[in-house]
Amino acid sequence: MTPPADAPAPARAARVARFTPAERWVHRAAAVLMGLCVASAACLYLPEFAQLVGRRELVVRVHEWAGLLLPVPVLAGLASRAFRADLGRLNRWGPHDRTWLRAALRRDRRHSARPAGKFNAGQKTYAAWIAGATLVMLGTGLLMWFTHLTPLLWRTSATFVHDWLALTIGIVLAGHIGMALADPEARRGLRTGEVSREWAEREHSLWRP
Repeated sequence: MTPPADAPAPARAARVARFTPAERWVHRAAAVLMGLCVASAACLYLPEFAQLVGRRELVVRVHEWAGLLLPVPVLAGLASRAFRADLGRLNRWGPHDRTWLRAALRRDRRHSARPAGKFNAGQKTYAAWIAGATLVMLGTGLLMWFTHLTPLLWRTSATFVHDWLALTIGIVLAGHIGMALADPEARRGLRTGEVSREWAEREHSLWRP
C-alpha cells in the first residue's frame, strides 16, 4: 500500500552520510598513534609521569615507533576515493572560508555569518597545520634518533624544534578535542559516518551531500 503524500519521511532520511568507513578508520588510527606520541612524550619530559610509569627505555621505543608510523594511516587512506576527495576539499579555499575566519575572529556565533562547505575554515586550518607539524616532528625526530649520521649542531637544533613544537601540538590538540566535545553531532559523524540533515544544513550550509 502506498503511503499518503503527507506521511512523514522515514527517520533515516533525516540523516546524511558524511564519512565512509575507510575515512573513519584513518582518523581513528591517526588519533591512536598521536595519542601514544603525546602520552609517551609526557612520560619522557614530565618528572611526575616519568616516576609513575618508569621503564624509560620502553617509553622511548613506543614514542619513536608511534611517531614513525603516524603518516601510515594517511598514506593507506589514499587508496580510498572518498578520502582523496576529502583531502581535496581540505586543500581548497574559497571566499566563504575568509568570511568564516573573520566571523570566528569577531566571535560572531551566528550560523549565517559562518558559511562552510563540508569542512569549515577552522577545520581546514587545523588539518593543514597538524599535517605540517607532523612532518616537521618526523624529520626532527629522525635526526635525534640516528645521532651518528648528523653533526652535533643539527641534533641540537632538531631537539630544540622538536621539544617546542611538541608543546605547541599538545596545546592545539587540547583545543581540537575541546571543540569536538562541544559538538556531539560532529563526533557522531566520525563514529557512525552519518549526521543529522538539520546539523549539516546549519553548520555546513554550502555542503551538498
